[in-house]
Amino acid sequence: MGNEQILTETIGRVGVIRLNRPEKLNAWTNQMSHEIRNQITLWNDDDSIGAIILTGEGRAFCAGADLGDFADRAQANKKGDGEKIVQGVTGAYEYPTMLRKSKPTIAAINGYAVGIGLTMILPCDIRIASTEAKLSIRFIKMGLMPELGSTRILSELVGLGHATDMCLTGRIVGAEESLRMGLVSDVTAPDELFDKALERANEIANNPTDAVMMIKELLEKNPMDRDLSAVMERESIRDQIARRLPDHDEAIEAFAQKREPEFNK
Repeated sequence: MGNEQILTETIGRVGVIRLNRPEKLNAWTNQMSHEIRNQITLWNDDDSIGAIILTGEGRAFCAGADLGDFADRAQANKKGDGEKIVQGVTGAYEYPTMLRKSKPTIAAINGYAVGIGLTMILPCDIRIASTEAKLSIRFIKMGLMPELGSTRILSELVGLGHATDMCLTGRIVGAEESLRMGLVSDVTAPDELFDKALERANEIANNPTDAVMMIKELLEKNPMDRDLSAVMERESIRDQIARRLPDHDEAIEAFAQKREPEFNK
């Protein structure tokens, strides 16, 4: 069956997912989460795809969870229906780990990214914002806790001070402030956002995918490891693997022939 709440396309070696509930400001639902995870899983198993872009249709990236889902969860909680609550959120809990192990993901933040609309892109490898983007980890305004590992991931990205400020106030952070604190890596005009994200995605997708995935693994494990010897050992093991892969031979041959390498053949 086809997707109902996302749009997908491929552009060269880049897969594109667009959240597609513009009339609801792309409010998150369990179904949307399921469709995103399924599509990323398909592309992770597809050798022709090297990077994935996430963006939103209309004037928002994702303005938070759908209020209907909130109401259903609250009602289930009052009834003590723990099984229903778990079923509704287990898939979302798997999402950050999946992105950390996925082919590289680039979030093109075209407007509001609020609540889960922000936490769902914190595990992405790169975040690029439109000048019209407005970001908020707004759970405190609903009397709820930040989720999807965001109390850790946000702190890793922006530092504990900025993360504390955002989590305790729930305030809206604009694109330029997000850039200054390191929440996004680039800010661009709205009509240039997708092209900028696609340019970055193409650059990654056309690098050796096997090496890219090993680097992602190192970046997941090594920053939190205080044992420098263990960090260097992981790097060395993966470097020895990379030296034996065809893409390394291609890089050497391309350098000798003074041409650009053609990886992932």
